[in-house]
Amino acid sequence: MQVIILGSGSPLPDPQRAGPSTLVRTAIGDLLFDCGRGVLMRAAAVASGAGAFQALLLTHLHSDHITDLNDLFTMRWVMSFSPNPLPVFGPSGTAALLQATAAMLEPDIGYRLAHHDDLQWRPSAAVTEVESGVILDRGTVRVTAAPTDHAPVRPTVGYRIDDGERSVVIAGDTVPCAGLDVLCAGADVLVHTVVRRDLIEQIGLPRLVDVLDYHSSVPEAAKTAERNGVRTLILTHLVPAPAPGTEQEWLDQAIAHFKGEVVLATDLLTLDV
Repeated sequence: MQVIILGSGSPLPDPQRAGPSTLVRTAIGDLLFDCGRGVLMRAAAVASGAGAFQALLLTHLHSDHITDLNDLFTMRWVMSFSPNPLPVFGPSGTAALLQATAAMLEPDIGYRLAHHDDLQWRPSAAVTEVESGVILDRGTVRVTAAPTDHAPVRPTVGYRIDDGERSVVIAGDTVPCAGLDVLCAGADVLVHTVVRRDLIEQIGLPRLVDVLDYHSSVPEAAKTAERNGVRTLILTHLVPAPAPGTEQEWLDQAIAHFKGEVVLATDLLTLDV
């Protein structure tokens, strides 16, 4: 199994960091978790793409985690040579999101159907709304969902991917919570979104300070990893983006609370599990 951070950024546009998205390569193929800004550009860099994804799994419906859903939906359609519905898993509201995306794209769908004689079907998605439990079980791969806490965003979910004896957890945006602990127990890798409380408080802008009450700080993510016996913690969705030369500060805040390996995400960071 392999973890590839396609996008390590946040809602704030950054020339070096695409929007939140993680690719997990498994025995059944590529699983995509969230689809933030620039996801297909980053996927192209690792020889993947819309047609290759075995499933898209959304942690929640905040805009920065679904920015490029329309691009993924369209490219899977126009780059396939027969009907190829996009399997999508996500919290309640995901089906409505896909319906709204298709409606938004209706002019484009019409243009392409009129122009390409060999394109005789419409784009589609096979949506499964999830809350908890095993949601995908195929071959050696099992994916489990559990509720997380990103209130007032509700519902939100995290995912655990087990492939044989290896396991990866995708936390999404959340504060420490029981659902995340269930997913993390004994995991090899935890991919966790984090914010720097100290820096955000120094900046002091109310709209930025607001993010502190529904995201985990670096120490909180580290404590979650330590409490659950995680082997490697990947810090991603970094707010604010680390200034050059300050990367070690982020690592030090985690190392103070976690005995395992800590990795600060960059786009296209690849980790063999």
